Amino acid sequence: MRAAVARAYGPPESIRVEEVPDPVPGPAEVLVRIRATTINRTDCAFRSASPPITRPVTGMRRPEQPVFGTEFAGVVEAVGVDVSRYAVGDRVFGYREPTFGCHAELVAVGEDEYMTTIPDGVSFESAAAATEGAHYATSAIRAAKVGDGRTALVYGATGAIGSAAVQLLPHFGATVTAVCGTDHVERARELGPRRVIDHQREDFTACGETFDFVLDAVSKTTFGACRPLLEPGGVYSSSELGPGLQNLPLSVLGLLHRGRRVVFPFPRLLDEDLQLIRRSLEDGSFAPLIDSVRPLDEIVDAARYAESGQKIGSVVLVP
Repeated sequence: MRAAVARAYGPPESIRVEEVPDPVPGPAEVLVRIRATTINRTDCAFRSASPPITRPVTGMRRPEQPVFGTEFAGVVEAVGVDVSRYAVGDRVFGYREPTFGCHAELVAVGEDEYMTTIPDGVSFESAAAATEGAHYATSAIRAAKVGDGRTALVYGATGAIGSAAVQLLPHFGATVTAVCGTDHVERARELGPRRVIDHQREDFTACGETFDFVLDAVSKTTFGACRPLLEPGGVYSSSELGPGLQNLPLSVLGLLHRGRRVVFPFPRLLDEDLQLIRRSLEDGSFAPLIDSVRPLDEIVDAARYAESGQKIGSVVLVP
């Protein structure tokens, strides 16, 4: 099969599309013919080993799994003898971190991994782009204990995490305000928030409202800057560790008092979140935002673009 291979940590140019052996599914695995995958911030961070704390997960000197890629959508081509949940021909999608292997034509996936069937009427491209951003969004939402009647502000509302959060927060009972740049205001409105703030034309921290939950989905703000936006007892969360890794110690301090605080979620792959994603795809309340669809052969340019901070939603790759 053809796969995008990174045999050393480095920039996008370290990736090569090569012929590699087909994966062989074990007794409790299915072999998936990938029809669509993505190149996202998670892939780029692990491939570049930035921050270096990713190395204990992927390999200290070099990647132990040279084929990265966390999201996939495709068709089951073969099943192991112990598999009961899936059959040949099933359309499936899922997320693989830190096992990876999705930047390829085939991947072997455990029956009990973070995978489920694609609802009828949902394209492979949409299904492939449905998990990474939503996984991080739901992890933050659950860590902040967002519930009925809560208000939320999402900064970076047209990124993969932000656009998923804007669409999924209402399932937790929250009313959403979205923040994005001028060029993306109309796309943000299409996601269904109550209000959209253009941060290039006004100071979103002086918007005249306060919120129970503020999510920085692109890690371009700080708790200090967003603190005036929080209700007493409100929670700030960011998709990354922040300047000077400050969000970790601030989250520890937040455990000691009930005032405005930082919550830094350690994402968990929960089946209830995967089923929420599937139901939301099925009923149309969640439609992953897709920046572009490119062939796998263009993965170097796609990775460079994904790291540039210019993309909206997800960049989809088609093997």
